[in-house]
Amino acid sequence: MCGTLLSLMQIQNRLYSMSLLPLRKARGMGICEASLASNYTQTSEFADLDWENLGFGLVQTDYMYTAKCGPDGNFDKGGMVPFGPIEMNPASGVLNYGQGLFEGLKAYRKTDGSILLFRPMENAMRMQTGAERMCMPAPPVEQFVDAVKQTVLANKRWVPPTGKGSLYIRPLLVGSGAVLGLAPAPEYTFIIFSSPVGNYFKEGLAPINLIVEDKFHRATPGGTGGVKTIGNYASVLMAQKIAKEKGYSDVLYLDAVEKKYLEEVSSCNIFVVKGNVISTPAIKGTILPGITRKSIIDVALTKGFQVEERLVSVDELLDADEVFCTGTAVVVSPVGSITYQGKRACALQDRVCWQPGSRRGVSATVHLANKPPDGPGGGPHGLDRATELAN
Repeated sequence: MCGTLLSLMQIQNRLYSMSLLPLRKARGMGICEASLASNYTQTSEFADLDWENLGFGLVQTDYMYTAKCGPDGNFDKGGMVPFGPIEMNPASGVLNYGQGLFEGLKAYRKTDGSILLFRPMENAMRMQTGAERMCMPAPPVEQFVDAVKQTVLANKRWVPPTGKGSLYIRPLLVGSGAVLGLAPAPEYTFIIFSSPVGNYFKEGLAPINLIVEDKFHRATPGGTGGVKTIGNYASVLMAQKIAKEKGYSDVLYLDAVEKKYLEEVSSCNIFVVKGNVISTPAIKGTILPGITRKSIIDVALTKGFQVEERLVSVDELLDADEVFCTGTAVVVSPVGSITYQGKRACALQDRVCWQPGSRRGVSATVHLANKPPDGPGGGPHGLDRATELAN
């Protein structure tokens, strides 16, 4: 089964150079915004940063995007402002009642210097779904995508050189209006900031080690586990803290009812491989519909794998040939071991745990993620679409 992740991870080299969409002129640019645009188009090619040792942490870039939405439910045109603190009423809906959503996507630099985004329209549509669940207005897809493009171009010098990382883009939608009683906020703010990042896990491209959590739960049926609301992530911090203190990379959560079916890792989806079958927990309201997850499923089917979205038990996990995680931040991360109720199982076909320097199981494929993006040509059958930004 070494070939499973080999085939799937090859899409990481293809995602970046597919169907292209033109960048529209930035909307709503007044004198101040036009001045900013002039400034950031004249900056140096790359920021002064140690690109060889780029981790996954906040690096302050130059500009961010902001737009407001009032009681009429319509967002203003928005624009770029210098990155920095924002002013917010202490009675705002997000601070008092957690009325907020976020998204995450990445921009990559190709070898020719052009910059590509990975499926920004998917993030825009997912934010709209989450906003409906949280009783919030959401920016139109067109405005969302255009705002992302503006943010990337404004911070172009922070997009890492090819193969050194990516520019992580964080759109936020928050209830910024003041409200005392429990009710939707009267005003909303849409913000996008960015930061250059490297590998999410400290292991880098090496397989990660997960612990299955059977006491804490990430989400419950009927709750908000299926949307990217800010509260979903604060609730996993305790279990994650305990796991990392014990040396694990992250936590894999079980369902809150039967407590035996896989849900997802703290910030990514999980896949289990057995033979030619790739299984992943079904989207049923408690699991985030990951955009990388969707892409992996699409590509796996074109590669001849059988993909099953269903209930996946812990027993199946422990007996798997391979296990891997997917997400915007983690990309495709192979799992080296799983610990459940004090027992450690290795997520490899020959049941030998991955060791540094070996080339067993999924570890034989992870080096592919470091290869630079391919040239024009696109992914298999155009399943994964990228957006190229004009200089």
